Amino acid sequence: MLGILFWLAVKAVALAMSLVLSAAVLVLTLRKMLGYFTYRIGPNRVGPWGILQPIADVVKMLFKEDIIPRDADNIVFRLAPIIALFTALAIWAVIPWGPSDKLAAYMSDPNAGILVFLALGSLSVYGVALGGWASQSKYSLLGSMRATAQMISYELAMGMSLVGLLLMAGTTRLSGIVAAQGTGHYYFWITQVVGFVVFFISTLAEASWTPFDLPEAEAELVGGYNTEYAGMRFGMFFFTELIHAVTMAAMISLLYLGGWNTVSFLSFIPGTLAFIMKIMFVLFIYLWLRATLPRFRYDRLMNFGWKVMLPLAALNLVGTAVYVALWAPKA
Repeated sequence: MLGILFWLAVKAVALAMSLVLSAAVLVLTLRKMLGYFTYRIGPNRVGPWGILQPIADVVKMLFKEDIIPRDADNIVFRLAPIIALFTALAIWAVIPWGPSDKLAAYMSDPNAGILVFLALGSLSVYGVALGGWASQSKYSLLGSMRATAQMISYELAMGMSLVGLLLMAGTTRLSGIVAAQGTGHYYFWITQVVGFVVFFISTLAEASWTPFDLPEAEAELVGGYNTEYAGMRFGMFFFTELIHAVTMAAMISLLYLGGWNTVSFLSFIPGTLAFIMKIMFVLFIYLWLRATLPRFRYDRLMNFGWKVMLPLAALNLVGTAVYVALWAPKA
């Protein structure tokens, strides 16, 4: 028993450090790519080619003064970024990064892994909402309200888009969904193309990624929910957003791109490495969209969520249910 707990603790620490490191690499890649996309240089001062810029940013945030507004709710203001970061990391407790027969390839693999993912994902907005409310700032409050409304609008479409996938896979276990794509079937981004598009767009909104970054729209809200934060507490919110992007890229890779499965002529690539490469590909698409698309106007974002995304997810669900009932091969 003690050996299992020790092994889980080691994996948890290694996973948390890997996620923080991936967030640092992502922010460097983001700045470099945005520079290339917009004909700028990007970071180029700290270290060769600017690759040590994330370390300089972390050191800067560690030494900056931790300012708390005079009228802020002290306890909630301090706890909000911790809640946001903890929920972002907690989702990875149920995300496997290799076959379930290898103990080192996952923290846990529950039967209802997809439901745990949705539950923890919906909890992530609490840190943002509490931080915006506790700041006692109009900009922060508006940002937190936008985050809450956006989560409600897109979580419903995201969940409904996944029901069609679950009907095809026949399981709610994440490793089982990956296995269903590696037994001769097409990857689900082909057989569930409408659900894939809905889920992909919903992940952008879930991660508050462009063009759905309304909760922190700098041009409108100065910074939104994190306007009053400084130092490492601001850094926690910043890393939370980046970890959410990595998490959503991982879920897209698991649910629709086959996870660690590869096509036959690429079978020499180790499964975990193939999974990481797929995550990097999805993150590249995220960064490309960030450099290309303008921010949605708030009323149009709500209309798009309720009048376009939700009907598309419902249509995909009905179509998949009819297919599974009438034509899908029975086990």
